[in-house]
Amino acid sequence: MARLLLIRHGESVWNADGRWQGQADPALTDRGRQQARAAAASVGHVDAVITSDLERAAETGAIIARLLGVDHVATEPRLRERDAGPLSGLTREEIFRNFPGLLHDDPAGFEPGPDGEPRWPDGWEHDAPLWARVEVALLAIGRLVPDGDVLVVTHGGVIYAIERRLGATGRGRLANLEGSTLVVDGDTMVIGDRLALVDPTTTTAIEDDRI
Repeated sequence: MARLLLIRHGESVWNADGRWQGQADPALTDRGRQQARAAAASVGHVDAVITSDLERAAETGAIIARLLGVDHVATEPRLRERDAGPLSGLTREEIFRNFPGLLHDDPAGFEPGPDGEPRWPDGWEHDAPLWARVEVALLAIGRLVPDGDVLVVTHGGVIYAIERRLGATGRGRLANLEGSTLVVDGDTMVIGDRLALVDPTTTTAIEDDRI
């Protein structure tokens, strides 16, 4: 079986600005790079490091791999963040103004769809297509490292979707360099506990665990 540690990337420029990112590609901040260096001390042994192809995840993984002396570093485009459509680049306040009633904490009130979930705008990547690509990536990692430990640097929205799909709901928001363990055994996946590689009080939490 493959033992995966799914971790959210270090702080990006847009994290620091409070902007929703989606598949936009802002770089890490200097603080994000320092978080990655600090995280390397907490990872322990890994056989491979695999990251999303977005810069904030790829650089986080490269920093950690270099400090751990791990040569096997690869990027996997199917691990990139959920496409946020027209919400990408907006702050929470801008979303309140431009998409009233969309978010649960909108001061003007939340206006859910028939299923009780937000009425996401056109261009938003829903859980079903997101899971379809992420599942392929996770199973491929399981085949690539069938009996080993893999650090997977990805994104908050991806980890939330994996947790929901595998029955681990209500865990709350993820900070930078925080994530979940996952065992991949053939076609079976079992989600484990959450953990943080750095002190979460020094990091930026992603806005909402429903994304």
